[in-house]
Amino acid sequence: MKASHGYLALSLVLLLNACGNANQINASSMKTAHKSATWIKEHLPANQRVEFETAYWALRKQLMDDEAFLKALDKKTAVDIIELAKAQFAASKAAGAADVAAYDSWEQMMARQIEQRGLQDSGAVDPKDKKGYPRVDYKMHAM
Repeated sequence: MKASHGYLALSLVLLLNACGNANQINASSMKTAHKSATWIKEHLPANQRVEFETAYWALRKQLMDDEAFLKALDKKTAVDIIELAKAQFAASKAAGAADVAAYDSWEQMMARQIEQRGLQDSGAVDPKDKKGYPRVDYKMHAM
């Protein structure tokens, strides 16, 4: 009886600990980091999703070494990652990096990213999805 109470208490502690870190990146491996980032992005308000995703991949571009990338992201929230990416952007801008030279600020880069996403989404119609294209489903008849 005592052992089952101990097992139940341990299970509860582990469950609560896992649920408490839901908004943080689990950077124990690249796979878990990507899964955490995907989960966080899906649960962010719509106006922050593009900024978070851009920040995440901008940091990945800066930190090509897996261990350095994981160490930089471990236990970070979406806001932390965005702030870290803004700092990296400012450092790259000051160093004269060519990939950020076209942007005056982080906000301008985000506005352009959102604009490009909007253009991609509106033109994402497959030309095969025309009316009258042969259907592949079956007509279901009552027996």
